[in-house]
Amino acid sequence: MQDRVAPIDSDVGVRAEIRPSAWPVLAAISAGGVLGALARYGVTLALPHAPTGFPWSTFLINVSGCLLIGVLMVLVNEMRTGRLLRPFWGVGVLGGYTTFSTYIIDIHQAMRAGAPGVALAYLLATLVAALLAVWAGTAMTAQVLAIARRRREQRRQR
Repeated sequence: MQDRVAPIDSDVGVRAEIRPSAWPVLAAISAGGVLGALARYGVTLALPHAPTGFPWSTFLINVSGCLLIGVLMVLVNEMRTGRLLRPFWGVGVLGGYTTFSTYIIDIHQAMRAGAPGVALAYLLATLVAALLAVWAGTAMTAQVLAIARRRREQRRQR
C-alpha cells in the first residue's frame, strides 16, 4: 500500500509574506503609550492631592479616558480606519493614560490615612462616572456620525 501525501497548498508561502508584520502595531502601541503616560503625569502634577483628599486627578484621568474609549470604539466600528488606529489610540494612548491601578492605590491610601468616607465615595463615584462616560462617548459619537451621514445623503439628493 502506498502512503498518500496531502496536497501542498501552493500559496501558503505567499500568504505568510503578505501577512502584515507585528512590528508596526507594537511601535504604534509604544508611541501611544508614551504619549498617554505623559498626559497622565501632567494631569497628576496639575491636580495633586493629600492621602485623605479626593484624588481628582486620577478621577479625571479615568473618566475622561473612558469617555474617549467610547468615542474611539464607535469611530473604529463605524468608519474605515487604518489598522494602527485602535492600537495607537486605544491600547497605546488611552491604555497609558487611564490608570485603574492608581485608582485602587488611592482607595487604599485613603483607608490607611483614616478617610474611609473619601475612599468609599471615590470608589463608587469612579465606577459610576466611568461607566456613564463610556456610554456618553459612545452615544454622542454615534449621534454625531448619524447626523453627518444624514447631511451627506441630503447633499447627494440635491
